[in-house]
Amino acid sequence: MKPVRLPAAATLALPRWALYALGLLYILPGLIGRDPWKDDAGSFGIMWTMAHGGVHDWLLPNIAGLPAPEEGPLAFWLGAFFIKLFGWLVGDVLGARLSTIAIFALGTVSLWHTAFRLGRRSEAQPLRLAFGGQPEPDDYGRTLADTAVLIYIGCLGLLLHSHETLAVTLQGSLVAWFLYRSVRYIEDATRRNALLVGTALGFLTLTRGFAPPLVLLAALFLCTRFLKLPSTQTLRHLGQAALLAVLIALVWIVPAALAKPYGLSPVGDWLGWNASQLSIPGWQSLKAFVRVGIWYCWPAWPFAAWAAWAWRRQHGLMHIILPTCFVGALVLLLLCDPISENGDLLKLLPPLALMAAFGLPTMKRGTINAIDWFSVMVLTLLGAFLWMFWIAKLSGWPAWMARNALKLVPGFRPEVGIVAFIVAAGATLGWIFLVHWRLSRQPSVLWRAVVLSSGGLILLWVLLMTLFLPDLNYARSYAGVAQQIAARLPAGADCIDTNVGPAQRASFAYFGHLPFASVERGQCDFLLVQDSTGRPGPVEQALAERRVIQHGEGIRGGLDVVQEFRPRDWTLLWEGRRPSDRLERFRLYRRTR
Repeated sequence: MKPVRLPAAATLALPRWALYALGLLYILPGLIGRDPWKDDAGSFGIMWTMAHGGVHDWLLPNIAGLPAPEEGPLAFWLGAFFIKLFGWLVGDVLGARLSTIAIFALGTVSLWHTAFRLGRRSEAQPLRLAFGGQPEPDDYGRTLADTAVLIYIGCLGLLLHSHETLAVTLQGSLVAWFLYRSVRYIEDATRRNALLVGTALGFLTLTRGFAPPLVLLAALFLCTRFLKLPSTQTLRHLGQAALLAVLIALVWIVPAALAKPYGLSPVGDWLGWNASQLSIPGWQSLKAFVRVGIWYCWPAWPFAAWAAWAWRRQHGLMHIILPTCFVGALVLLLLCDPISENGDLLKLLPPLALMAAFGLPTMKRGTINAIDWFSVMVLTLLGAFLWMFWIAKLSGWPAWMARNALKLVPGFRPEVGIVAFIVAAGATLGWIFLVHWRLSRQPSVLWRAVVLSSGGLILLWVLLMTLFLPDLNYARSYAGVAQQIAARLPAGADCIDTNVGPAQRASFAYFGHLPFASVERGQCDFLLVQDSTGRPGPVEQALAERRVIQHGEGIRGGLDVVQEFRPRDWTLLWEGRRPSDRLERFRLYRRTR
């Protein structure tokens, strides 16, 4: 017997304007007015270099001369394209982030249509009631689609990375699109749908390598076995999809291999990076996955686990088999990654949110009410604390709150931003209205629980990205450091060697217009060194620990400064750091002989 019994009143669709408003409130804060931070400055640097560079910069992703071909070029092509289109109007930073809006739209729209098509299927429908009144298939599918999107944007991991110009962000949305194309192929196993599956695989390959597409293709084939599709036809179609994916990847691989931009071979580095992402799963990778995944995939994974349990007695259900196979295959891939990062889990969220949407209708009313009350109490309390900290940092009262709010940003002088305050106040009033609607009307709609948790999370994000954005920019941006270096750099300086990392290099090149060295120039008269104040040592040691400026390691900045550095040959021009970072230190030197 099916575990779902719902009246039609529980499947009233979320108003379209409300869904669009939640999406805009979710994605726009954190894009507007935010400097590139350390987490995504490197990716922005690649896009910025491409947009203002030549063909070689598009073939070899690099940050003002520092090669970064490992992940693949597609996400950076997209950001550079948006900079070309809109950079003159909104600036290069926001221009690049317009691609993030497009990526977010691709992921949410793909997930919505995937859940809608699966929710309309006969095996997913609720039990027919004795006297009628059960929902229509389209109404039920639309409700599940709304629920899947709300769970998706309510995930903590998506909130962290969906506002950053990263390759993993595009990868997560492409996985959602691949899910949709897989459903369309299983429903109608034609060559056209198979080629569209291959298109998604090709884009995934150009985004972050060949391992995820191979795993997803295997998972799709496994789904077709469980769903009893004709094996011969399926193998032929998936082979065609794989061939198309290879051809799409060759659009970059062949020109990059033949042209050898800047005398380097980005394809070899890309293949080497892909190979380094695979190893035998171990206990350490399992512990790391569990430790991060518990909060990163919250609240999708508990709902998804409940869905698997609630539908365990049913067989041959595509809305359970498809996301289960995808989640299982992707988890195995993550466990095989010896250097997995938090952003790698982003590709798990679309299938988890999809499966979670089918678990929510099976929950008892008391459980859903408990989720409602938990969301209201916890998120309202956190929102109130953010307002109190904002008032404290401006007024100095309460004193302990003011100290805690300002101790992470020493030297920062808080000011009231009128526009930010209006936006934050509007979001808070919207939350109050949402809570009042839930408590006064006691709605029976299925999505009532997740709309509160998602809405509360959006409230907290809006408050952080409006009331505290100046603080965060002050603490996490390198704009101030870049401007200090540029001010101390003598006029006419056109060559700087450096050992700074990707994020710092991108920030200094963008904010300070620092002319980092080129291989053709030979020796440079200026040297920018990054080291640690917590472990002081000679500059030779600092340079030796960072291989990015050694000969052959960079396009522009490949001088062997490590071997020839002598303290007596250099004069210190400037030394500084970000006020909030007590460990990181930068020093600018000038050659004296």
